[in-house]
Amino acid sequence: MYKLDPSIQSRHIHLDAPDFNVHYLETGEAHPRDEVILLLHGWPTSSYLYRHMMVPLAEHHRVIALDLPGFGGSDKNPGDSFSFRYHADILQAFVEQLGITKVHLVVHDLGGPIGLWWAQRHPAQLASYVLLDTIVYPDFSWAVKLFVGMTLMPGVRTWFSSRYGIAFSMKLGLKHKRRLTREALAGYQAPYTGTGYDKAARKALLRSAHRLHVDGFKAIAESLKDIHQPVCLIYADNDVILPEVAQTMHRVAADVPQAAVHRIPDCGHFLQEEKPEAVTAIMANFYNSQSPSSEVRR
Repeated sequence: MYKLDPSIQSRHIHLDAPDFNVHYLETGEAHPRDEVILLLHGWPTSSYLYRHMMVPLAEHHRVIALDLPGFGGSDKNPGDSFSFRYHADILQAFVEQLGITKVHLVVHDLGGPIGLWWAQRHPAQLASYVLLDTIVYPDFSWAVKLFVGMTLMPGVRTWFSSRYGIAFSMKLGLKHKRRLTREALAGYQAPYTGTGYDKAARKALLRSAHRLHVDGFKAIAESLKDIHQPVCLIYADNDVILPEVAQTMHRVAADVPQAAVHRIPDCGHFLQEEKPEAVTAIMANFYNSQSPSSEVRR
């Protein structure tokens, strides 16, 4: 098991409907339990991606980073649908079972469309949005199409879901490869390298990458105009996994007028791993601007 800050708790919860086991990390328990910063990761990561950011963010709210289906310590059932609705049902059951009524949503990579599709169906629960290098619109780039193809192509997909493929993906997503230590890489590889367990887990990992239908992305794009909560957009300027991310973020800003765009220089796709301090500083200012005291000062 990987090492965490002592104030971060690793927890599991069983959801009755749908029947699913979720693993999540939690900190900031001094804050109200019904208002949380909910951190969603992407492919091929897990809640582990946010380990450097959770404690600083807990100065503002309770913080939860969960493992999406097929990732980390959550269930990895290769026969599951991994559709937009499937993910949304699990997310909604999770927040309801934990008694969460107010969500400050933070999304990255594949977690972006998953979180946004769920949010558009439960807008009253959303307090704010933070988007980190993610996919939003249905007109996919060549890089996204190549990625999906690699998860489907015989032979290639076997390598892509192996410890070597995960290492390749993680290193590709960093501008400065040295930030990914051997210990850190092992934390990302661990869920898919267990003896007698990795085959099903790797199948679930691959399935998760290509089961989100284009119609779901169209629905997300159409619903952006209905977002009235504060929105913060943060992207890395050296993202080779999503090379169109700057255009995506500025397009979102055009569709959501209250959104503010922030660029992280000299940084790759996994900005939580490469420059967590810079990302957290922007988010801290964002959350401070929403506090009642800041409203009084204005």
